[in-house]
Amino acid sequence: MVGTVYRSTGLWYEIRLGSGKTVEGRLEGKLRLKDSKLTNPVAVGDKVEVHGSDHMITKVLPRKNYLIRKSPRKTEHSHIIASNIDLAVFVFTKRLPRTSPGFLDRFLVCCEAFDIKPLILIHKWDLLDASESELLEEMESLYLSIGYDIIKTSVVSGVGMEKLAVLLDQQTNLFFGHSGTGKSSIMNSLFPDLDLKTSEISDFSKKGKHATTFAQMFDVGGETKVIDIPGIKEFALDDDIEDYEISHFFPEIRKVGESCRFHNCLHLNEPNCKVLEALGKGEISESRFKSYLGLIEKGDFKMK
Repeated sequence: MVGTVYRSTGLWYEIRLGSGKTVEGRLEGKLRLKDSKLTNPVAVGDKVEVHGSDHMITKVLPRKNYLIRKSPRKTEHSHIIASNIDLAVFVFTKRLPRTSPGFLDRFLVCCEAFDIKPLILIHKWDLLDASESELLEEMESLYLSIGYDIIKTSVVSGVGMEKLAVLLDQQTNLFFGHSGTGKSSIMNSLFPDLDLKTSEISDFSKKGKHATTFAQMFDVGGETKVIDIPGIKEFALDDDIEDYEISHFFPEIRKVGESCRFHNCLHLNEPNCKVLEALGKGEISESRFKSYLGLIEKGDFKMK
């Protein structure tokens, strides 16, 4: 039988079979050992083959795509966040909690590398003062100019929520961001029957507390699905992405870099580097180039 993994708790998997029946299954031992570099050989969103009355998972079918990061606990391992994603929604907040542009850029690089369409939400728009709003208007213009979809949202005021609902329709959607950014609140607002637990902001650290403890996918109408995952504190890229590839995953750098003198130019100090020329003219954002340098120079550093 073939089914789709809807929930992963580490040892047990909730699997929706083709018949619509939901069962609990475990992973066959040899499959767990097949790729020892993964902390989770099976992820939410995976299509799997199951056998027997105990619904043992014996095979993971080929993935359309997946979002992956280095494991925060086992540095030599990687962790698949979810697979077979149509839209990955990044929830960005200026404060309560603060999201750094570098964290966003790291996410976008991963989406580019693994062929996932991203959507950026500038969330909690109702909390911003005039200066913050102006800064985020500039951020919106920057990412729109690169080619990314970005919208302003607020669960409280309702700004952007109707537009978001349209973009999610009939797709498998992953919500991504720090704890406390409002991922679960957004899903609850759009799909009230979910009744997901929401997190609070710590008075001491001004950061979110984890509400979701494991990844889970929900059917919310027709072919529309949402994937709720624990808040991500740190996000380091998988080691399979080489330094020379990273510029390919910054669309504006990739486009200009095609005219560089050397095909493997890293855009650091090479002669006749068109990317450095464009940076000097203000045609490439300094903040985006700083994110690029961070990935090149520091490899697996953790962007908080």
